[in-house]
Amino acid sequence: MEKAMGMSGNQYVSTMSPLCLYFADSFSPSELLSSTCTFSHGLAPLREHKCDNTDISGYMVAQPGWSYLLGRYHAGRILGGSAFVWGVMVLVMVWSKNFTHVMVTRFFLGVFEAAVTPGLSLMTGWWYRREEIPLRQTIWYSAVGWGGMIGSLMAAGISTMDDKPVPRWKLIFYILGALTICLGIFLYFFLADGPSSAKWLRKDDRPMAVQRVAASGVGVKTTTFNWKHGVEALKDPKNWLLSVAMFGSSVPNGVLTNFSGTIIKGLGYSTFNAALLDCAGRSLQVISLLIAGLVATRWANTRLLMMTVGNLVCVFGTALMSFLPFTHAYTWPRLIGFWLVNCQSIGFTIGLVMVSSNIGSYSKRIVTSSCIFIAYCVGNIVGPLTAIDSEKPRYQTAAYCMMAGYILKTICHCTLWWYMWRENKIRDSKHGAADPVKSADNGMRGMTENENIHFRYVL
Repeated sequence: MEKAMGMSGNQYVSTMSPLCLYFADSFSPSELLSSTCTFSHGLAPLREHKCDNTDISGYMVAQPGWSYLLGRYHAGRILGGSAFVWGVMVLVMVWSKNFTHVMVTRFFLGVFEAAVTPGLSLMTGWWYRREEIPLRQTIWYSAVGWGGMIGSLMAAGISTMDDKPVPRWKLIFYILGALTICLGIFLYFFLADGPSSAKWLRKDDRPMAVQRVAASGVGVKTTTFNWKHGVEALKDPKNWLLSVAMFGSSVPNGVLTNFSGTIIKGLGYSTFNAALLDCAGRSLQVISLLIAGLVATRWANTRLLMMTVGNLVCVFGTALMSFLPFTHAYTWPRLIGFWLVNCQSIGFTIGLVMVSSNIGSYSKRIVTSSCIFIAYCVGNIVGPLTAIDSEKPRYQTAAYCMMAGYILKTICHCTLWWYMWRENKIRDSKHGAADPVKSADNGMRGMTENENIHFRYVL
């Protein structure tokens, strides 16, 4: 089929490129807004945490709605519109006059940011087959690392400037707000909704492109929500294992997002050097994601293996942070442990791949995705609370909680592997070998993976 169309999975670059750009652009401002919130408005630590929690609360409230809108309407329009308004809200942040204004603006920043990661995860499943998704998803999610590096360098560079004619903190908001608005306009007009409407595919090729993705057996985008399948998602052990794992990884993520610069500076480095050292950790994040994506794509049923490896690296890194003496002699080992925690993105990203690869029925995927990202928000709210101000700069309690979160995440992922492996064996024993053609046909009819007896989980 691919030869007949003159294309392959790699030739969907016109879709992958804007996804990477969008994610990088969305993450860079998000990273910087947390670091500049206190500087720009003189917030005390308690109010700073409230400011960050307001952002996450907006994300948590809005995410299920965005998932529904992305399925109901043209996804490119929805993502483009959310990016445009998000950029406007970044500019509005500049004009905030008091703490209340900051809180309200941050809430709406969270609301419009909530379309990004869930939306791109769902869209990846619309464009790529199950065996192609891991590498593609890790490619666009690696923009987290690129965005973090760009953001850190930008903040470090601007910190060396004076406040004339524009205050330094305002300059960051102006630059990133304008970039996000421009990207939102681009996405609105040029990001296709899926293979069936892609203008760069010939009309005769579009049905074959849809069939190509449908062969995965999980179905394609539908505009009608099936309540039965939504309820099934709430009863599915896979959903809860992935959600609990997401909570486990989001507690340390909440610490890292809010305190990464403080932790590195606590090791004795200046603000400028801390930004450069944070870039080194971000580069490890990019490299580890791409390696995991390549392995999981090249060798079948290695997805949960890669997730477990990434989790164990994070456990080791947080163990170094937790138990090594806080002395000058152990500065570099503690810093290396901090860098290793960036491998947490492997479990996060491929965990989202498990949704697009192993959950049938678009309605069920929406509910599963919403549960996972609600857990993500709760974990990010809890995480900063573990960073007790009196323990600064070591944050011993936070380090212990980070390690506990990664251990919980590892247990959930190993249990998920066992559950899906057992289900595959039971189906083979009861129904015989799976028929890929019938699996694809059942998926196109909107069946869930539990209803589709010819569906087999990828591990």
